[in-house]
Amino acid sequence: MYDDDPLSTVLKPPRDESPEERKIRMEKQCEAQRISRQIDDNILESKKAFEKRKKAIKILLLGQAESGKSTTLKNFQLTFTPNHFRDERHIWKMVIQLNLIRSVARLLQVLQYEWDATTTSPPVSPGGPQSRSPSRSLSTGPLTSEHRRTRMRLSPLIAMESELTRKLLPEMQTLNRPMQEICVRAGSGWKGILNNVAAPEPTTARPRSKCGRPGSSDGRHKADPTAVLVACRDDILSLWQDSAVHSVLHKHGVRLEEMPGFFLDDVDRIATFNYEPTDDDILRARVRTLGVEEHHLVMQSGNLVATSKFGTEWYIYDVGGSRGQRHTWIPYFEDIQAIIFLAPMVFNQSLEEDPSVNRLQDTLNLWKDICSNPLLAKVTLVLFLNKIDILRSTLASGVKLKRYVPSFGDAPNDVENVTKFFKDKFRAYHKRHSAKYRPLFVHETSVIDTRTTSAIIIGVREGLLRAHLKTMSIL
Repeated sequence: MYDDDPLSTVLKPPRDESPEERKIRMEKQCEAQRISRQIDDNILESKKAFEKRKKAIKILLLGQAESGKSTTLKNFQLTFTPNHFRDERHIWKMVIQLNLIRSVARLLQVLQYEWDATTTSPPVSPGGPQSRSPSRSLSTGPLTSEHRRTRMRLSPLIAMESELTRKLLPEMQTLNRPMQEICVRAGSGWKGILNNVAAPEPTTARPRSKCGRPGSSDGRHKADPTAVLVACRDDILSLWQDSAVHSVLHKHGVRLEEMPGFFLDDVDRIATFNYEPTDDDILRARVRTLGVEEHHLVMQSGNLVATSKFGTEWYIYDVGGSRGQRHTWIPYFEDIQAIIFLAPMVFNQSLEEDPSVNRLQDTLNLWKDICSNPLLAKVTLVLFLNKIDILRSTLASGVKLKRYVPSFGDAPNDVENVTKFFKDKFRAYHKRHSAKYRPLFVHETSVIDTRTTSAIIIGVREGLLRAHLKTMSIL
């Protein structure tokens, strides 16, 4: 009967097989069986991982550059995975230090414009696309030789920041001009780079020394800016508290306090050896991500309607929002349950990459594209009207919405009416461009306000989870 089985014929050992040949044959069979079992195990693990990922909630964070996407992600991490969030505190410490040094570099850049103007015709103002005509004050400015000496003492700090920035984004070396903020490439392992540079706090205090000449070694990485930053603290403070420096900044239209990653008001606290970032510091820290980053969150807190199988794992995709990166959004549209769209409430600013385009108009155009995209017809949409704090200060300073959006008309120029106007506008776009009815969740946010944003995010999580469970036929 075995002769009729072709498989048995193939596997049957040769009649004249020697003991050595039999040993080799058996070893090959054992190895083949081991490989077969490994393949079966891998297939089973892949199937389990697929089923597990299928049950997870997947969210896409969308919005233009500097709309608050990364800060929203950090709020999710702080609210639902606080242990992981705080495990990375030492990494964010270095980001905050770099943010502070970048503000100092920006300040010195403006001062250099002022000095250059005393001997040459003034270049385009560093404050933005609008340039100012030369005046007598340019050649008789308020800066003195002491300001020049302070700048020289700060040069080692700026050099250290440039070197560390090049480690984070190597292609920066080929750029013709310095970047205005810290940029990292998605998937580049930038946190690992900073983790290698970061070091434990010293057990003994180091002696103070002149800027650029730190005291004896305490085991820190040579690229760790802490020692130089501490040594330069007094010089940074003297510049930032100098009325003459603020006059120059005002003349060039530069408001450092409105730029992302601003920490100059916290120099005394940050430029110390024992500085440890607060949660608010980490939320304010600014790193611009180039590309798409996937973040896997396993919930540590909050039961809501989650069970042991559903709603405990989330995948959040943080994508670059500049115009040149928006083509990267499309591949993520087909496999997500929700989009959180960040709409910054800034109506009097233009895009950094295209100063001719108003930020509010660009946001509305993006929102229209999202609502009308057929791939997103079944996706839950959550709209964050973000940076309400900036809207409040803008209106308080006397800026009129009607000047930028004539359709606002003569309604009172206050936060309540302006916010309602924006809400109605976004809702109208949503209703007009959605193929069929779907709910829209709108929240007014300032994502650097941790307490309020945490409450909003918990509500968003519960709503998204219930919607997801319905699609899984569980509720």
